[in-house]
Amino acid sequence: MTSEKMIIQIKEWLKEAAGYIQVSLTNKLLVSQKSNRKDLVTNIDEETQAFFIKKINQNYPNDRILAEEKGFDTIESLAGRVWIIDPIDGTMNFVMEQENFCIMIAVYEDGVGQLGFIYDVMKDELYWGGRKQGVFLNDQKLQQPKDTALSKGLLGMNAYMYGKNIYAAGEIGHASMGIRVSGCAGIELIAMLKGNHIGYISNLSPWDYAAGLVLLNEFGYKYSNIEGKPLAFAKREYFLAATPTAYAQIQKDFIRN
Repeated sequence: MTSEKMIIQIKEWLKEAAGYIQVSLTNKLLVSQKSNRKDLVTNIDEETQAFFIKKINQNYPNDRILAEEKGFDTIESLAGRVWIIDPIDGTMNFVMEQENFCIMIAVYEDGVGQLGFIYDVMKDELYWGGRKQGVFLNDQKLQQPKDTALSKGLLGMNAYMYGKNIYAAGEIGHASMGIRVSGCAGIELIAMLKGNHIGYISNLSPWDYAAGLVLLNEFGYKYSNIEGKPLAFAKREYFLAATPTAYAQIQKDFIRN
């Protein structure tokens, strides 16, 4: 089971990693491509992930890890306790803007999210929470956002999906008050936790959404793959999260019609 000790440890690890990342921005980054020129990884992504893996192995040697870099990107199952890590979510933003990126860590037990942490490094804002514990911004407990309809709120969106109208993303965007594109899943999920956005549509891997799901679940948001099926936690897939009302509208009016 997760514990208060684990929460304290994770917060300490996040602060230490963030300090290292901030210092690294004053030095030259080693940037390389993964699948294409827009899919980047830096030495800081890899070093930050290695830092977390070392901490987990030292303190919880029997736990397993699913993470974005260096061969940790697949796992046979979510049985037992699994840590899911995105060392720098929004690497393009990290490289090009030096802001609008996050560290994300989740702890799952037998497939059920127990703890989630989304840390906006440059703002020093940690959104975190746990199952039946609520959601916090640093030390302040947040109130659950209103269940707002699609036509009444802003929607976080993947730019490619919107531009190509994949799964009617363009039409869904037009039905909302407007779309916003940040290039970082963590930033988009934070916007939902704050009540600034009513939903998020994108193409994500498990480390992009694992921490956020723990927190969205505490606030009663609905989430799934774009077709309404459970998320696989095994590959990149089209992702939908929204207020219950907006989620139902998107499924009924745009996905299943």
